[in-house]
Amino acid sequence: ILTLACDACKKFTLHVPSKLDAEKFIGRVNLKECFRSANLIHSSDPDFRVLEDGSVYTTNAVHLSSEKRNFTIVLSNAENQEKKMVVVLEHQTKIEALKKRHSKEKILRRAKRRWAPIPCSMQENSLGPFPLFLQQVQSDTAQNYNVYYSIRGPGVDREPINLFYVERDTGNLYCTRPVDREQYESFELIAFATTPDGYTPELPLTIVIKIEDENDNYPIFTETAYVFTVAENSRIGSTVGQVCATDKDEPDTMHTRLKYSIIGQIPASPTLFSMDPKTGVITTLSSQLDRELIDRYQLKIKVQDMDGQYFGLQTTSTCIINIGDVNDNLPTFTHTPYVTSVEENTVDVEIFRVTVEDKDLINSPNWRANYTILKGNENGNFKIVTDSKTNEGILCVVKPLNYEEKQKVVLQIGVVNEAPYSREATLRSTMSTATITVNVKNQDEGPECSPPTQTVRIKENAPVGTKSGGYKAYDPESRTSNGIRYKKLSDPKGWVNVDENSGSITVFRSLDREAEDIRNGIYNITVVASDTDRRSCTGTLGIILEDVNDNGPSIPKQTVIICKATMSSAEIVAVDPDEPINGPPFAFRLDSDSDSNVQRVWELKKINDTAARLSYRNDLPFGSYKVPIRVTDRQGQSKVTLVNVCLCDCITENDCTTRTPRIGNGDVKLGKWAILAILLGIALLFCVLFTLVCGASGTDKKQKVFPDDVAQQNLIVSNTEAPGDDKVYATNGFTSQVVSSSAQAVCGTMGSGGKTGGQETIEMVKGGHQTLESCQAAGHHHTLESCKGGHVEVDNCRYTCSEWHSFTEPRLGEKVQLCNQNVDGNPVQDYVLTYNYEGRGSVAGSVGCCSERQDDDGLEFLDHLEPKFRTLAETCVKR
Repeated sequence: ILTLACDACKKFTLHVPSKLDAEKFIGRVNLKECFRSANLIHSSDPDFRVLEDGSVYTTNAVHLSSEKRNFTIVLSNAENQEKKMVVVLEHQTKIEALKKRHSKEKILRRAKRRWAPIPCSMQENSLGPFPLFLQQVQSDTAQNYNVYYSIRGPGVDREPINLFYVERDTGNLYCTRPVDREQYESFELIAFATTPDGYTPELPLTIVIKIEDENDNYPIFTETAYVFTVAENSRIGSTVGQVCATDKDEPDTMHTRLKYSIIGQIPASPTLFSMDPKTGVITTLSSQLDRELIDRYQLKIKVQDMDGQYFGLQTTSTCIINIGDVNDNLPTFTHTPYVTSVEENTVDVEIFRVTVEDKDLINSPNWRANYTILKGNENGNFKIVTDSKTNEGILCVVKPLNYEEKQKVVLQIGVVNEAPYSREATLRSTMSTATITVNVKNQDEGPECSPPTQTVRIKENAPVGTKSGGYKAYDPESRTSNGIRYKKLSDPKGWVNVDENSGSITVFRSLDREAEDIRNGIYNITVVASDTDRRSCTGTLGIILEDVNDNGPSIPKQTVIICKATMSSAEIVAVDPDEPINGPPFAFRLDSDSDSNVQRVWELKKINDTAARLSYRNDLPFGSYKVPIRVTDRQGQSKVTLVNVCLCDCITENDCTTRTPRIGNGDVKLGKWAILAILLGIALLFCVLFTLVCGASGTDKKQKVFPDDVAQQNLIVSNTEAPGDDKVYATNGFTSQVVSSSAQAVCGTMGSGGKTGGQETIEMVKGGHQTLESCQAAGHHHTLESCKGGHVEVDNCRYTCSEWHSFTEPRLGEKVQLCNQNVDGNPVQDYVLTYNYEGRGSVAGSVGCCSERQDDDGLEFLDHLEPKFRTLAETCVKR
């Protein structure tokens, strides 16, 4: 218990046991109230030590022989100002005597109400003796009543149970056993004052008991061992890592003020690392970390509470620091110079291996080598690659060497690491170099075809047996062609023969420069040259065919069309397969030898070196004409081409194919397709006339029916509920019109029936539905949906319409009468169902048998039609 005297800096009283152990916390004094700017604290008694926050600790074991013991705390600051504070240590036995005396004199001495929260605290892990007196709870009503005191709350009737109790009569509050602050920081109790008969003169009193912290917990590192990595050659002050520790004691006190330090290093020398005492951050003290010398350091680190004071609790741990590798060592060749050899004409073979040394980390980018050829490989004969397992450089030949050209090759090679060099190379290059001398060994080689493609020149149409130079191969060792034999390997057209001994060629068949597959006038053959040991090489001989004027100019487009309405001439273009020296300019003229009439009818004028314009002189009739034209090149070679000229009544040339052709003298010529078209037209005309006559004459003989394919138009087949016939019924009295596939057409009167301008529908039992777009109001079109086979316009519609009207009127009336009754004469439902909707809605009335029927035709809309439709309507109206 700590009691503060009335005057600060005079005296503090601490109640302690008679025996105190060393390094024991005994209480806390308020130094700030005494001297706020103090920075030096001194105790007059060496057995006691005072910290910055006012905590008082024993430095040695202390035994209080008397009831009191005093010592002085001297406080001073930088200005040498000084204050003193007296601390009184009282033995706890005196407290019991004070309790008894206070109990006897409480009525006489209570002049002030104390029923209010009184601060109270106790030291954690207290040594007792127990029960330990904490404070006294009293009520002013005890002057007038006999008051009984009681408490409730954590530590009384809740966990931890029975830790505190209060004397019923005196109100003295006791603790029965030590308390751990890390488990219970404080307790909040509720005190009650009641009279023996249960009356409560006071409201419940809340009492807070705070557990004072004792430095009984060691700081603990978060990890048993820390592992960090820092790159070698790092700068001074580079961060390596950070360690951390925790302490369960009360925060923001000296008990949890931790201090970190390094207490050991392996290897011990030199000291390369430091640690921030407050944050635990480890940094480098030197830039001489070298992984190649020492790749790992082990530190022993310590954390201590009480801000590192020697009596603070401490814990140690281990920190492993690995030194990371950087490319600070160059690869170097183990030997130089190197010498090797290779036979000529060998390729894709390994000829030598070079080795390097590198102190950096094996199998890392800082260690792996990249080789390159710096000089001596201008012809691309060599390449060097790295063996991923051994880090050696493998020198290979990728292009054959020729001993006759060069007997020795000196290569300069260099090597670097995959990772860039980390240090500045000021005094030397970052690339190690070495030389490799490659000696080329001679081989007995076969003939050499060099160059691989050779040419000779021969005039086309040269006589058979004409000889010319051919292909030549040679022995690379003797540089002669002695002993070499030649053989023709490929001759696509079989034009030449190759001499076996000399390689010269002889014409076997006539050469044609303008032949097919001859490009740019060059004919290629393949020749094989071999020696006595059957070693061979292959070459190509290109025969350049010199042009001869053996082709006259010709006209590729031998049929031209002249549309008489838009043009009066046609352009004639000539070509010559010979070379330009034997080609244009061309001379054009009409060849009058074959037909003297050509000069009189046609005229030919030259446009440019390769074209002329052909025009007719008089007003020729339409037809096809044959015009012979002779074209002569600059060397006098000529050729006659018979040009077919079609003179048409057309606008464009494509239209001329649909016209009937004529003979050049004006007579008409009919082709087989024209004759077939005329016959088909005549047959169709007879069919139409026969259909109309039969349709009119058959009115009285047999009932007209709708064709079966009518339903295949734009109406679907209706659902028929009873057997039907071929009759047609309309609700508003209009007569239907159908155009069949046989080109028979009938028209009838179209009445509005109160639905003028609407769309009428008809029901066909056999064929399904058909939609008829009836006459519209003035200014609208009149359309008729035709049958599947198409619709045909018939000029005599008025006659067939009258016949159709007389045929359908009596039968439709009978159908209407029978529609309303069944076989027994009773009314029945419609057996004709409404057709399914497939598009636009209909404004016409129902076609059911029970619909409203009208007798008048309803043709008033015909008076408002446009002129061109009024004539059609008058034709179809019944007279």
